[in-house]
Amino acid sequence: MGPGPVSAYPSVLTAMSAPLVGQYDPFMTSTMVETQELYRGVFSTGNEATLLIDGTSRAGIEAALISLITPGDRVLVPIFGRFGHLLAEIAERALAEVHTIETTWGQVFAPSAIEEAIIRVKPTLLALVQGDTSTTMNQPLEDIGALCARHGVLFYTDVTASLGGNPFEMDAWGVDAATAGLQKCLSGPSGSSPISLSERAVSVIRSRGRIEAGIREEGDVENEEFIRSNYFDLGMILDYWGPRRLNHHTEATSMLYAARECARVLLLEGRENVIERHRISGEAMLAGVQGLGLSTFGDLAHKMNNVVAVEIPEGVPGDEARGALLSDFSIEIGTSFGPLHGRVWRIGTMGYNARPDAVLTTLAALESVLRQFGVPVPAGGGVEAATAIFASRTADTADARTPDAEVAAR
Repeated sequence: MGPGPVSAYPSVLTAMSAPLVGQYDPFMTSTMVETQELYRGVFSTGNEATLLIDGTSRAGIEAALISLITPGDRVLVPIFGRFGHLLAEIAERALAEVHTIETTWGQVFAPSAIEEAIIRVKPTLLALVQGDTSTTMNQPLEDIGALCARHGVLFYTDVTASLGGNPFEMDAWGVDAATAGLQKCLSGPSGSSPISLSERAVSVIRSRGRIEAGIREEGDVENEEFIRSNYFDLGMILDYWGPRRLNHHTEATSMLYAARECARVLLLEGRENVIERHRISGEAMLAGVQGLGLSTFGDLAHKMNNVVAVEIPEGVPGDEARGALLSDFSIEIGTSFGPLHGRVWRIGTMGYNARPDAVLTTLAALESVLRQFGVPVPAGGGVEAATAIFASRTADTADARTPDAEVAAR
């Protein structure tokens, strides 16, 4: 029940046990095509260039940035938590001229602040996290794509922690590139990074194309300013996933099965239903920790649906209490980073765990642990507050209470 990774859907674990096949087996290539179409639904996009990067969510980030950034490009990174700093570091390693703007942890940026920085910096690329689990904040993106288009700026966003549990509309919001991971709201294992690219982003990548010598064919163009990573060269990876089936790397078969099942489960339940389930479970967890008399961190108006930051009560050793929760109840919650380390716990309601029994059990266990450390919490206060949230839903949203039983069982 931390900020990720979280428990996987049972059917995802089952899918990973399927037999391996060769990377050019017809079943493998048809599975790749099917997975691409499923993730178009997850990202809410018509982008043909929607596929998987073999590696954790950070691999997807690096593939996007190393492929979109030509050395010397100006890149603007608005930072409101740890993972904005990560985007800036990866862009710097891609030899960009990196410019940052920062806001207080626990806050987000107004579109006007981002636009002012774009006008001042004149970047080629804007790199922006949507949901940063280090602060639990969800950066509004609805207006960012339009302002980037107005100023001729590519728009990349990291949706690792937010995709599937919070609204995200890639095409409607004008996003050029987005990358994610499975281990958060998609409720799979870490190790595969879904990515989607607009035609504009693909054009930039193709302008930096180079095919390695061992597989180069007559007519392949070698650009002078080519992408400097081989493994993360999105040009070759696009050809690997596309009709050419370029022999770039050996596909991580079991992770492909997992990623496909994560998307299938989400779309079978219904993308909007899954987001609503995360919203309600997150609201219940928030009400529950407040019902225990605990304070929360950050601007709650911009909190992610799927994680809440709880101020550790004075006098409670945060890591020791987390350890008790794990050893006594087999429930894991998270600490945080930087200025929030030792100050807050981060409690997630993500994917398969965004359901009433997981929320209520966690709150009951947290109450018990807090009492062990002498915190005078209201008896049953957390469970009662969360139960009231779940009970207040109308019959129309009742089906969003838990993951589809049939899906979870398969």
